[in-house]
Amino acid sequence: MEKLDLTKLYKSYYTAKASPEIIKIESANYLSIPGKGDPSDKLFLDKTQALYSVAYTLKFAYKSKNKDFTVAKLEGLWWFDEARHNNLSLSETPQKVPRSQWEYRLLIRLPDFVSHNEIEAAKNAALAKKGFEAITEVEYFELNEGLTVQMMHVGPFDKEIETLRIMSEMIKEKGFQKNGLHHEIYLSDFRKTSPEKLKTILREPVR
Repeated sequence: MEKLDLTKLYKSYYTAKASPEIIKIESANYLSIPGKGDPSDKLFLDKTQALYSVAYTLKFAYKSKNKDFTVAKLEGLWWFDEARHNNLSLSETPQKVPRSQWEYRLLIRLPDFVSHNEIEAAKNAALAKKGFEAITEVEYFELNEGLTVQMMHVGPFDKEIETLRIMSEMIKEKGFQKNGLHHEIYLSDFRKTSPEKLKTILREPVR
């Protein structure tokens, strides 16, 4: 039985260059969990663990049906109250919006064959086994970003502002406007990788 690897099936989705580029992202389905607050807080860790608990429960359920797949990379959509923090440029937001005020939706991409019923069954099974209350917040999510400016960021998260500044310049030069939420794909496991070696794809949907 061959295991489905989404990073190979959707190679262009999980790759980016060291300079900004314009790409079109296809519609995709995800396992997700919403949240708000500083990603260094325990709540963020709890939600990440809850999401992975359901993802691996789902994986093993499908493996038993000879439809095994690799759990995909963690991703995140990030946003804040723009009415409260208005007129900020893309590169200013990481510095001027307190981390406690950021809202997020963590994502793990799913194979197209995963059903809503199987997701609910996996949630129930994971909750019974792990007991994490946050598991009840895990849900199915669809995303269709379309036209996007993206760039690979290598290094610590607090240095993303440098990459965002470069992306912001391209967006301005092309006359694009914001058309969605800031999107990050964590190619490295930030729990095990040293900050200077972290690889993160940064995306900004535009029109």
